[in-house]
Amino acid sequence: MVTYLDAATAPLRNTGQIRLYGEDGFAGMRKACDLTARCLDALVPMVAPGVTTDAIDRFVFEFGMDHGALPATLNYRGYTKSSCTSINHVVCHGIPDNKPLKDGDIVNIDVTYILDGWHGDSSRMYPVGTIKRAAERLLEVTHECLMRGIAAVRPGARTGAIGAAIQTFAEAERCSVVRDFCGHGVGQLFHDAPNILHYGSANEGVEMRPGMIFTIEPMINLGRPHVKVLSDGWTAVTRDRSLSAQYEHTIGVTDTGCEIFTLSPNNLDRPGLPA
Repeated sequence: MVTYLDAATAPLRNTGQIRLYGEDGFAGMRKACDLTARCLDALVPMVAPGVTTDAIDRFVFEFGMDHGALPATLNYRGYTKSSCTSINHVVCHGIPDNKPLKDGDIVNIDVTYILDGWHGDSSRMYPVGTIKRAAERLLEVTHECLMRGIAAVRPGARTGAIGAAIQTFAEAERCSVVRDFCGHGVGQLFHDAPNILHYGSANEGVEMRPGMIFTIEPMINLGRPHVKVLSDGWTAVTRDRSLSAQYEHTIGVTDTGCEIFTLSPNNLDRPGLPA
């Protein structure tokens, strides 16, 4: 049985119940998510051949410190970096290192800042130099999957409508949806109920109600959907080594639809792709 509760009176731990935030919560999330979006904007000119993901990670840390925010991934369950950088066939949770990016790479940069106790979570794909058309198409399809998932958010609908919209479009474009990872509730906690699947049926999942805040973050593969996690315990890759892409927004359910908290203030939600 799914239960909902007022976030203002809820304990600061994941109880499996779904928090409903009021205007104060939405205001806090707007600030945290705006900072994350501005960081992702600032990375656009930095992502280029020869740049290391360690350098990107240092920038993310320093940007947060300069604005009074802490990267949520830093020391989270033993993770030692301030961001995740997932290149080419890495699906998610790629660990920044000193290997330079190469012309033709695609990289997902995933940033979550904690600002005044609120978590702003978002990721984007960045082309490195000139990428092949197949990679560009994957980015286009994946971003469209995200936006179709967001368009399915409305009070009274079930979270399965999000997954159904994503899966229908991705598979029509001859791509596959990763099943092993999902979106999640977010707010005063980094990961909270409910889980947001990126596949399934519109009549599945929990009912969406005003005040819910969660991420939608589809991972779409050019090949098959299967993934494996490497020995570092974090890095997930496609089993067939096909390219993978992901875009992520944090959204809040409103009385009429939803509010996207992590939109780019500079219209850079799709770096390197036509506006």
